[in-house]
Amino acid sequence: MPDLLLRVLAFAAGTFLIFSTVLAAIRSFVLPRNESVLINNWVFMTIRRLFSLLAARKKTYGGRDKVMAMYAPVGLVMLPIAWLILLSVGYTGIYWALGEGDIWISYLLSSSSLLTLGSVEASTVLISVFTYSEATFGLLLITLLISYLPTMYQAFTRRELVVARLELRCGTNRTATELIIWLNRTGSLLDDGPHWERWEEWFVEIEETHTSLPILSFFRSPQPGRSWVTAASIILDSAAVIISAVDQRRDPQIELCFKAGCVAINRIERYFQQRAHAEPNDLITDDNPVEDPTRRDFFRTCEQLAEAQVPLKADREAAWQEYQEMHARYADAVQYLAKLTMAPDLKAIGGNR
Repeated sequence: MPDLLLRVLAFAAGTFLIFSTVLAAIRSFVLPRNESVLINNWVFMTIRRLFSLLAARKKTYGGRDKVMAMYAPVGLVMLPIAWLILLSVGYTGIYWALGEGDIWISYLLSSSSLLTLGSVEASTVLISVFTYSEATFGLLLITLLISYLPTMYQAFTRRELVVARLELRCGTNRTATELIIWLNRTGSLLDDGPHWERWEEWFVEIEETHTSLPILSFFRSPQPGRSWVTAASIILDSAAVIISAVDQRRDPQIELCFKAGCVAINRIERYFQQRAHAEPNDLITDDNPVEDPTRRDFFRTCEQLAEAQVPLKADREAAWQEYQEMHARYADAVQYLAKLTMAPDLKAIGGNR
């Protein structure tokens, strides 16, 4: 009786493990929703801890960036390996429960079936049915990942295209001030140019891709000084300064872009915050602490914009109060994501202090 009970429990546990693994793969790559998958979280967090330890040994940001650039690709490759291991363990329990042999024989049969080697044959028709199902699930999991790799890299390419173009426009300092000056110099500040519409579409896309495929958030830019989080911060800061301080007619496209950016950044941040609350969180580092712009930074920005002949509102104090209110809508989310992804330093709107 105890042996029968153990076999029943092994069969039930193996079945649960198999369906949980397959369901995790479907929720990861097929279901178009931003669901947190526990198996994936364990895999990525374990690998992240290892890479964080390796990155901590580097003395420069460039060295840490080089180490962390491998985190997302390695995590993505290890994910199907973890799925296959769990499948193998689950079917091992089923084969042992059905009396195929001891644990070692059951494991050999499971591994042979999973990898479609055919080196170990099943003894009964029922066992054969399970071996075929294991081979099918194994191929399914690998196929899911391979089929979605092009989609992921296309999303990454589209994201980085906007980041690279933004860097060309905001100058070497990479600040919102430089971006506003460039927009004013090219005549795009007072006219309805295509920039804000393009950036609005970019925010909408990263909200969808970086929550349904969260590993994309950790794919780093080709250049160490670039980051999608930094780019988002620059765009939002620029929109907030223009709306609050620049003396021009109301531009609904800038306001739409700002709203889309706040929604996207906060939803991505909430996704990772929920995952951090569900699991032990050591993903956040103080590698690049983020400081909020102060009143002095804002007034320095206004001075720089005035020198560049950008028309500004007369009441600077009222503009500062409005900017503060707008900045509060995205600041916490940007800071969290910057630390989570180890983004480059986020500079104050006025540039270096």
